Amino acid sequence: MKIYTKTGDGGETSLYGGERVAKDHLRIEACGTVDELNAQLGVVRAELVAMKKSPREPDPLGEIDQLVGRVQNELFDLGAEIATPEPAAKRTDLLGPRHTETLERAIDRWQEELPPLKAFILPGGCPAAARLHVARAVCRRAERLVVTLFREAELRSEALLYLNRLSDLLFVLTRAVNQIGGEEDVPWQKVAK
Repeated sequence: MKIYTKTGDGGETSLYGGERVAKDHLRIEACGTVDELNAQLGVVRAELVAMKKSPREPDPLGEIDQLVGRVQNELFDLGAEIATPEPAAKRTDLLGPRHTETLERAIDRWQEELPPLKAFILPGGCPAAARLHVARAVCRRAERLVVTLFREAELRSEALLYLNRLSDLLFVLTRAVNQIGGEEDVPWQKVAK
């Protein structure tokens, strides 16, 4: 199978189902941003492997890596739904309430390990946590695009709920990874007048 097809050379691409749209179509922008988020999570996983210095039991970094890996697969499912004008008819409506509930349980699980947040924090800390902050920002952008798409096209609310919870999870994981890595969260300090 060839990687290049030349069908997109004129600035168009196909949605699932065959409809041709411009590459800057809102549906393609949303899919591309979900893909960008997935790529950022791949970098996070590489950083988590680099952080792991010795096999520990329990292995919190391994647990986070598995969680992020599952999310990557779910993001592929979400991308398929976004790329499909009629997701139910094409059976790409794969994410459901249980997926969002799983994210909520993960948020609760990792939040229990963390000290209470007393200030806003800046993106930073160890490299894996910094990458998680970037992924969280990309997730928020994907959510904004999906909100716009939701108003204009057929799309289930599950996509919105999933991305909203995922950004919350990524924030909590930044703090957890910093804690595991022995790094402090970086508190925001107002600039003096």
